[in-house]
Amino acid sequence: MQHIPVLAEEVIDLLYPQSGETVLDVTVGLGGHARLFLERIGKKGKLVGLDTDENNLNEARKVLDGKNMTLIHANFRDLQNLDIPECDVIFADLGLSSPHVDDPSRGFSFREDGPLDLRFDQTNGMTAAELITRTSENDLVEILKEYGELKTSHPLARKIKEVKPKTTTELCEAAQEIFGYNSKKVLPQIFQALRIAVNDELEALGKLLEDGLTLLKSDGRMGIISYHSLEDRMVKHRFRELSTSAKDSVTGAPLSPANFSLLTKKAIKPTMDEINQNPRSRSARFRVIKKL
Repeated sequence: MQHIPVLAEEVIDLLYPQSGETVLDVTVGLGGHARLFLERIGKKGKLVGLDTDENNLNEARKVLDGKNMTLIHANFRDLQNLDIPECDVIFADLGLSSPHVDDPSRGFSFREDGPLDLRFDQTNGMTAAELITRTSENDLVEILKEYGELKTSHPLARKIKEVKPKTTTELCEAAQEIFGYNSKKVLPQIFQALRIAVNDELEALGKLLEDGLTLLKSDGRMGIISYHSLEDRMVKHRFRELSTSAKDSVTGAPLSPANFSLLTKKAIKPTMDEINQNPRSRSARFRVIKKL
């Protein structure tokens, strides 16, 4: 399996891992970014890598080499329950890994027929098909509206509940009945909505933005690559909140300095050269914060 790490140069430049430092990569995937971190921290450093997909970890072990590395099958929402040391760098790439998209049996792609699964961790939780069966029509409307940002979700939710699709093709056919030739435009939003719901992605990100920051040492850096507006908005607002000094509600005068510094005033985006080489990087947005 091949993996091209997104925004690789920017990640290393802004997080600047140094020799002897401890790095926590909470989405190690196939090891693309982790390999770059290991090169920078050297034998005196330590890398801890998490991933919810055990298959990813098995592939990562083939390309990552070092006695100073620990890989853990876990979701970053569970950081508080793991024995993680204080870190100089915490990194997350919230995108799908290549096996998720390219393997039809995972159900992430609407271009291939496969079981409607959509779980990152196939050893745990409900599949998308099971979620649809167990979720009320009203709740499905909210999932499609909130996580897929679909303006019109009631007719689709009703159709999905009627069909109870078990495969990606059946879900696509249900969407086509509602949206006709426009279905190709909304299918990415539909699959995104179900994927987020199945994996509880936004709650997990919220936990990372709270619990992860407590693991940072002084001068520690956290960087997050997001791929859609829901994730990026959460990261942007949380980082801005942390890097803004508290002010008097009446006078507006600063009460205390902020504990963090924002290293990216605006989200870092891939260049056109990178997008041409790796089209899946197109929607990537990278933000970094530093603990003072």
